[in-house]
Amino acid sequence: MTVALHRLYSFRRCPYAMRARLGIVFAELQVELREIVLKNKPAQMLVISPKGTVPVLELVETDGSQKCVIEESREILQWVLEQHDPQGLLDADPVSANALIEQNDNEFKRWLDRYKYADRHPELSQIEYRERGEVFLQVLENLLAKHKYLLGDNISSADIGIMPFVRQFAHVDQDVFYSLPYPHLQQWLRNWLQHPAFQQVMVKFQAWQEGDQAVVFPTDSPF
Repeated sequence: MTVALHRLYSFRRCPYAMRARLGIVFAELQVELREIVLKNKPAQMLVISPKGTVPVLELVETDGSQKCVIEESREILQWVLEQHDPQGLLDADPVSANALIEQNDNEFKRWLDRYKYADRHPELSQIEYRERGEVFLQVLENLLAKHKYLLGDNISSADIGIMPFVRQFAHVDQDVFYSLPYPHLQQWLRNWLQHPAFQQVMVKFQAWQEGDQAVVFPTDSPF
């Protein structure tokens, strides 16, 4: 008997979805990946999650029937690592990890969006939005000056929860980002971009349509 896989609705470039996919890879779990097009979201996703944002993890019973739905990337990250955490990503200080991710999601993301889409937010200049975002970058730089990763010498949930957003910030203008006075953060990001887990997370898939053959993600472990 084939056991049904949990289903992850995802969008490759979304940092929240990257966070969820990284969690799945580090948890060494497998899901059925359903890549979506934001302008044409599948009805199946909207039925289980009307808010229409990714990621969405639909947990299913062994017979394929729905068990429950997890709609927030932080909750997906926590859930998958609670199922299996072979590298001990949850072993680091959970209070510090949660506080950093909270600051990322509630403060840094606000300035990241305005920096990336400054023409939509004329209240401040793009440079001013970047400088607001740099407040958080400095926090990360200070942590990385002490350790290889944010909370120590091993990867934690904070690293995989925050890295996709720093990547997005850097990609607004990479020349500017790598000229900023954050050498430890820049090296941390470079290392992540070359990490086998991240490269696996960024493999491209065709947009899912009903009736398609299931795409198993990840296909194998990068470790």
